Amino acid sequence: MISKDIVQAAHLLENNEVVAIPTETVYGLAGNIYSESAIKKIYEVKGRPSNNPLIVHIGSKDAVSNLATYVPNKAKVLIDKFWPGPLTLVLPKKENISNLISSGKDTVAIRMPNHPETLKLLQLLPFPLAAPSANPFGSISPTSAVHVANYFENKIPMILDGGECKNGIESTIIGFNGEIPILYRLGSISVEAIENEIGSINIHTIEEKSPNAPGMMLKHYSPKTPTVLVPNVIDAVDYYKDKKIGILVFDSKINNPLVVHQEVLSTTSNLEEAASNLYAAMHRLDKLNLQIIITEQFPENNLGRAINDRLKRASQK
Repeated sequence: MISKDIVQAAHLLENNEVVAIPTETVYGLAGNIYSESAIKKIYEVKGRPSNNPLIVHIGSKDAVSNLATYVPNKAKVLIDKFWPGPLTLVLPKKENISNLISSGKDTVAIRMPNHPETLKLLQLLPFPLAAPSANPFGSISPTSAVHVANYFENKIPMILDGGECKNGIESTIIGFNGEIPILYRLGSISVEAIENEIGSINIHTIEEKSPNAPGMMLKHYSPKTPTVLVPNVIDAVDYYKDKKIGILVFDSKINNPLVVHQEVLSTTSNLEEAASNLYAAMHRLDKLNLQIIITEQFPENNLGRAINDRLKRASQK
């Protein structure tokens, strides 16, 4: 059920249900962090591996102190600069945080989303929300209520409709080894923007067996249609000429009769616009019964790095 009723969403969450919620990045599948049954439902509905921790969403900056035993100074700088916003911090957790949320680790991933409806919802509730992306594990992330309904319409009681997600790709995730910052997931805030605030950071974005944060699995964000990431789309179209081809490109159309459908993410070469449009374009391509989706590499700077990260994971066999 798609609805704009925030009070009804709060009522369901207070009764240990899961509700899909909008954020500025992607839609999340939310449940009360203190309800074991709600957290189990999230894993069950998504088909999510239990070794993959969840992000806890809070409605105020001060709420961090209820969840984390310690906040490094550089984390405080990032909170002041980027919250509410698409930044997740992995911090030492308090004992009242369930191992179901942290996947047995001694840390918890926390963020304050920047979406008016979800902030209102969080401020109505007496508890934070655990909310991974509202899609089956490994599938394309949802950036609209309709995307969520296509995945889960009969599996969850409500989808809170907050329109299309503005940023379009997931939050950047930063953890700490003592006071040393480590980037676990590229996302809507660029490495350059983070380093501009706190100096250089270590980057560790792939971990299969025991990830410290969501989004570190090698294969992720994947269409059902086989997808390839290539340096030259024109050459790749010729190579796959015997297949029904769709393409995903940054800023300019490819004139080739072999291409059945193409998605241009930003005609003005704007990486923020491209990121915002990425998953919606992937959803459209995946509905066309194509035999192959060919996508080009994006400029490897700013948000281009995060877009390339998603496309690399989407194209893993």
